[in-house]
Amino acid sequence: MDSIQIVIILAVVLLVVGGGYFFARRPSRTSPPPTRRPAASVAGRLGKSRSTLGQALRATFGRGRIDQEFWEAMEEALVGADVGVTAAAGLVERVRKAKPEDLDAARSLLVSELRSAFDGADRSLDLAGDPAVVLVVGVNGSGKTTSIAKLAGRLREIGHEPLLAAADTFRAAADAQLRIWADRVGVEVVGGREGADPAAVAFDGLQAARARKRDVLIVDTAGRLQSKQNLMQELAKIRRVLEGDGGRVAESLLVLDATSGQNGISQVREFAHAVGLTGIILTKLDGTARGGIVVAVEQEFGVPVKFVGVGEAISDLVPFDPDEFVAELLADA
Repeated sequence: MDSIQIVIILAVVLLVVGGGYFFARRPSRTSPPPTRRPAASVAGRLGKSRSTLGQALRATFGRGRIDQEFWEAMEEALVGADVGVTAAAGLVERVRKAKPEDLDAARSLLVSELRSAFDGADRSLDLAGDPAVVLVVGVNGSGKTTSIAKLAGRLREIGHEPLLAAADTFRAAADAQLRIWADRVGVEVVGGREGADPAAVAFDGLQAARARKRDVLIVDTAGRLQSKQNLMQELAKIRRVLEGDGGRVAESLLVLDATSGQNGISQVREFAHAVGLTGIILTKLDGTARGGIVVAVEQEFGVPVKFVGVGEAISDLVPFDPDEFVAELLADA
C-alpha cells in the first residue's frame, strides 16, 4: 500500500470520527422536557396572606373571651382577607352554632370549617380527548400567558405532548410573548397574524394537534376587546368552533389574579356565563394579603381552584391543596 492510499484512509477515518463527534455534540432541535420537578406545595409561599389574616385573628383570639364582639371581629378579619361577606358570615355562624367552650376550640372549629368549604370539588385536570382541548381565558395582566406555559411545562414533565394555539390575535406581540415562554418549556405554538380571526387560529391549532399527534391543545385567548360584550362573544365563538368538528373542550380554565379582590368575583361570573368554567388558575397568590379569595370564589360559584401561582419560576404553578392552603393561611393565627 503506497503512501497516497495511507493518507486517503487516514483522512476518511478522521472525517468519520470527527463528524460523529460533531453530530453527537449538536443540540437537539426539540428541547428536552425540564428535569426540575414542580414545587409540591404552597408551604411558605403565603407570607402576606398569612401575616394579615393571622395577625387579625390572633388579635381576635387574644381578647380572652367569647362574646358578640369576638364573633364580629372574626368575621371582619375574614372579610378583610377577601373571603367575601357571605362566605365569612356563613363560616362564623357555623363556628358559633358549634358553641366552642374556649378560644382554642373556636380556632379549631374555624380551621375545620374553612377546610370543609373546599370539600367535594374535583381538582383533577380532565385530559380526555384526541387531543384534549384546554381553553384558557382571563383578562390582560392576570398572568394568563405565563400560566399557559407553566401548565404546558407541567404536562410535559408527566409525559404529555402539548401544543399551544395563540388565539389572542388582538393584543400586539401576544403571539411573540407566548412563543418566548413556549420555547422555555420546549413546546410548539400555532399562531396567526395580528388581527386574524381567533376562532380560525384555534381551529388551526386543533387540526395541527391532530396532524402532529399532540395529545393536549392549550388555547390562549384575548383578554380585552373594544367592549366586554365583544370579548365574551368572541370566546363563545371559539368554544363553538372547537366543538364543531366532533371536538370537545375538556377544560375551560380562568386565570384569575389573586390581587384583584372583589373585582375578581365579577370576572368569574362573566367568564362562567360566556364559556362555562371548569376550573381556575389563581395567580400571584404569593403577592397578596388577601388569599381568602379562594374561599369566596368556590363558595359563590362552585368552580374549583385547580392550580395556584406562587412565584415567577416555571415550577411555581402548583396544584391547589386545600389542607396545605388552610394550614398556611392560619399558621400565624
